[in-house]
Amino acid sequence: MRRRVPRRPIRVAIIGAGFGGIAAAIKLRQRTSASFVVFEQSAGVGGTWYDNRYPGCEVDIPSHAYSFSFLRYDWSHTHARQPELLRYANEVVDVFGLWPHIRLNTKVIEVVWDEAELHHVVRTATGDEHTFDVVISALGLLNVPNHPDWPGLDEFRGTSFHTSRWRHDVDLSGKRVAVVGTGSTAAQVVPGIAGSVGSLLVFQREPGWVEPKRERPFSARERWVYRHVPGAQRLHRGWLFYRSIDRFRAYDATSRAQDEKRRDCLGYIRRAVRDPATRDAVTPGYPWGCKRPVLASTFYEAFDLPHVDLVPHAVTSVTENGLVDARGVHHEIDVLIMSTGFRPTRFLASLDVRGLDKRSLHEAWEDRASAFLGITVAGFPNFFILYGPNTNGGFSIIAQLERQAEVAARAVRRLESGAGYVDTDERVQRRYVEWIDHQIASKASAMESGCRNYYHSPGGANITQWPGTHLKYLLMTRLLARIGIRATAVRR
Repeated sequence: MRRRVPRRPIRVAIIGAGFGGIAAAIKLRQRTSASFVVFEQSAGVGGTWYDNRYPGCEVDIPSHAYSFSFLRYDWSHTHARQPELLRYANEVVDVFGLWPHIRLNTKVIEVVWDEAELHHVVRTATGDEHTFDVVISALGLLNVPNHPDWPGLDEFRGTSFHTSRWRHDVDLSGKRVAVVGTGSTAAQVVPGIAGSVGSLLVFQREPGWVEPKRERPFSARERWVYRHVPGAQRLHRGWLFYRSIDRFRAYDATSRAQDEKRRDCLGYIRRAVRDPATRDAVTPGYPWGCKRPVLASTFYEAFDLPHVDLVPHAVTSVTENGLVDARGVHHEIDVLIMSTGFRPTRFLASLDVRGLDKRSLHEAWEDRASAFLGITVAGFPNFFILYGPNTNGGFSIIAQLERQAEVAARAVRRLESGAGYVDTDERVQRRYVEWIDHQIASKASAMESGCRNYYHSPGGANITQWPGTHLKYLLMTRLLARIGIRATAVRR
């Protein structure tokens, strides 16, 4: 009778308790015997849905797709709102018993690979040090707010804040408010506050393609079916992912699907925007998909309100009591709300990661942030990234995060079986990045059409977007992970 070889005990640090960190913890629990600790810098779990609490905040992906595949949930709306998403994150942690593993209000600032001991030294902002065999970064993509460098911003005497740090203590009633930005967040904020402010100016640097989201509450009958009929929610989820395949085809700027998308969006502008000047101002001159399309059913309609005005010009400077636009026109305001997005190309900006020979990950990414499958980087053993380079997209980021967490869990199993460490083959990583670039150029050419978006590094490479559907990413992570992520046996 063959003796069973005992598994090597593996200790894992997970940085971040958003949906990526939660996915990593659950996959480790389901598929490995590893012990793990989840470090979260905020006072609660949920990641972006903990940080972002602005009026109107909700997801633009259908709830049955923007959720974990392994847990059926009683969603109240077709597109979940922030309070429900935050509640969902907490309930998932409850269901899987993750609370004992989570360390809130604990920010990790440094991860250093010890080549002699084959483990990472993890240091927190308070100076505490811990050792772990594996580190999984789940810091997310949209977690570093983009604060504009407008001249005079520090001299503004009114109230100013970024949408991701919403000031609920500020009463907007009767105030002259400016929202700078017209992306996905602004498209929710503007109708969310329009009914309470005295006046509202919306500054638009460049218009975006907007589609009606068609969100609504699920009926009592629908919720009963999804709760009680076996497979109903999973079937609807599958249908949503199937439809996303057709949607992705429109990212080819030369495709018929691209033409159809543009016609649909132009038709929506004609139906929803009454004022001809506003209609012209919100009509983009670039292909659909060059910037992230905005899904919003109430944004355009807000401009029909008499006290809401679109300023189709960028802000160039700030005075003590207002904003100056690109024409030199001064606008007096009381409250400045910056819906100016995030800095997604600054991956792991708050974390110093050092691998072999104490090389810095940010030095390795000096020319371009890149990773094999968006998850591992050559020369950084036993280190995994969730929501890394070129993984944004694929319809539902939560589905993408599940696949990435599975790759990390499979690697941990190899370590449990006796491998000294796992690392990525640099040649495989390089070929993978070349493939990514080719896929973007051939299948998602609209993203490269010259408009200003958050996809590109200073050098011009698209380093954030996944150039395909989730099905393609699922197949890649299942088939290629073991080829590119190699285990090394080390005898001590």
